[in-house]
Amino acid sequence: MQKRMCFDDVAWEQSETISDAWVAELFQTDNLRAIGDFIVRHRKGVPAELCQPRAGAFNVSFRMRFEDGGSALIRFPKPGATMFPEEKVRNEVAVIKYIQEYTSISVPFILHWGTKKESPLNLGPFILMGYIDHDTDLGTALNTPTLSIEECPILDPSIDIDKLEMLYKQLADILLQLSQLSLPRIGSLAQMNDFTWDVRHRPLSIGMNELVRLGTLPRSTLPTDTFKTTSSYFKALADLHCAHLSHQRNDAVDSANDCRRKFVARQLFSRLAREGRLTHSTNEHGPFRLWCDDLRPSNVLINKDLQIVGVIDWEFTYAAPAEFSHAPPWWLLLEQPEYWPDGIEAWAEAYESRLHTFLKVLAEREEIAIQQGRLRQEGRLSGCMRQSWNFAFDAVFWKKLDNRFFGPCTVAEEDRWEERIGLLGEEGIRCMEQVVGKKLGQMETRALSWEPEEVDTVKPIISLST
Repeated sequence: MQKRMCFDDVAWEQSETISDAWVAELFQTDNLRAIGDFIVRHRKGVPAELCQPRAGAFNVSFRMRFEDGGSALIRFPKPGATMFPEEKVRNEVAVIKYIQEYTSISVPFILHWGTKKESPLNLGPFILMGYIDHDTDLGTALNTPTLSIEECPILDPSIDIDKLEMLYKQLADILLQLSQLSLPRIGSLAQMNDFTWDVRHRPLSIGMNELVRLGTLPRSTLPTDTFKTTSSYFKALADLHCAHLSHQRNDAVDSANDCRRKFVARQLFSRLAREGRLTHSTNEHGPFRLWCDDLRPSNVLINKDLQIVGVIDWEFTYAAPAEFSHAPPWWLLLEQPEYWPDGIEAWAEAYESRLHTFLKVLAEREEIAIQQGRLRQEGRLSGCMRQSWNFAFDAVFWKKLDNRFFGPCTVAEEDRWEERIGLLGEEGIRCMEQVVGKKLGQMETRALSWEPEEVDTVKPIISLST
């Protein structure tokens, strides 16, 4: 049985086909010239060089060097990879300016931004920002040096502990600052005027993007508004887990019992969310905290002295329940548990040691912040992180949540769903078997069911048949 729900490989292939074709088209001379001219119009100075484009998971960026020694960077979301490009850009601009106003975290300075219609050659929504000079990123500094660039990063097991603590301390300061930003609702920020922000839009997360891109979830099933309470948001997330299992046509399950196992987990999780058992009553109505889905070492820029000089890629940042800030960061080992080479148990064993180190330095930074009057005792994160884990749904539900909420069970973890199936009731079991029949039929056809683009918003530069 699958420990986690796999992506739809048919959709993934189409996503990469669209992204790769769009990126390749950017290298045409006319496109490069238009991009360069656009940057120069919005950044004063004499241009010196348009550098080679850089493509990440969700964006492509172009850096223009200027003779005064500075640089500007323009970044476009990649069609096929970014499902909500206009919304993503708008949200990121608002949150970068908010962080710049209310924290000391170094973020890119925004020179200009706009929609697809305002971009050069209608390439897509964009952000033009100042380039942050740096030596490398924190992910590279922490990575095992013998791994190739094609291999997934893994925290260097032989890393010097003093170096690790020094880097963890800087990351702890960033998390503490973000956790102190208080917001009235769950959702994405909008800038109302030069000095005022409010939570006005739905919480656009990296998970929502990937559910549409790789889980083939219809956009219509996603939340459309902000949330006033933690329990209502958790209920919406539980509904998305259920919808994902139902809608993803390919690679969601590998057998009838695997489908039943996933169905039972999602239904029981949904029950916990409806009953408000996944949150503390003190956090139900906020205040809510700024949370970045994509905050990880590779997005943290450092100089040659290993000092952080900037944090980039705030595109999936929103006001979230306090429980999100209370969860220990998954990126302490660089790689996520569901992708760990030796399995999630080996990941957990390695993680415990590094978590101990991180919590130690976090507590030290909290103490300093309290002494300086920048943090109150109740604002500490270290205590909460010792009690909270939240990662890959299927693995975490049966390993962490099942025993906690539904009592001890003596059978093997992969068979535990059979002991819990009676909790669904007759109607729930009937629905489960309908889903099982549906998923087994889909395994035979491997058809594509996908919404690759926002309607009339983002399209590849060249026409592709999907």
